[in-house]
Amino acid sequence: MEAFLVSTSAVALAEIGDKTQLLALLLAARFKKPVPIILGIFVATIGNHLAAAWVGHIASAYITTDIMRWVLGISFIATAIWMLIPDKIDDDMPLRGHFGVFGTTLIAFFMAEMGDKTQIATVALSARFLDALPAVVLGTTMGMMIANVPAVLLGEVAAKKLPIDLVHRVAACIFAVLGILTLLQV
Repeated sequence: MEAFLVSTSAVALAEIGDKTQLLALLLAARFKKPVPIILGIFVATIGNHLAAAWVGHIASAYITTDIMRWVLGISFIATAIWMLIPDKIDDDMPLRGHFGVFGTTLIAFFMAEMGDKTQIATVALSARFLDALPAVVLGTTMGMMIANVPAVLLGEVAAKKLPIDLVHRVAACIFAVLGILTLLQV
């Protein structure tokens, strides 16, 4: 349960103001069809985070416990620092195609999530909670949905009202604490 709750809360906070949340807003504004957008985000996130969790799980089998502890601790702290750098969506990301709203969302969201801080966090969380890979994937996916469904449904109104800087600082603190606790073997 701890893996699920930590994964959900860490990713939900990390996602606020993230480029994929900005993409969700952009898709909602462009297509005005929330159901296929939300489904596309869900499927893309499950696939992306399942792969990320698998990488973290496999990597932990080949790296000694001490090295893994340092890699994870430093990764969490680096993610905390990264949280303090505002994201922006790339202007050259294509949002049209022959795939419909669901397919366009699925492809754009999956690609935008590659190498993103929430994907890196999923790798680190799966390595931290080795015995709870399904809980990590479900938790990180739930965190993405908690942050992105309101973005799709409420659009720009929510984006303008949220204190994104404060949310980023809180998320950065959570990742920093996870990093420190990991380094201290707590």
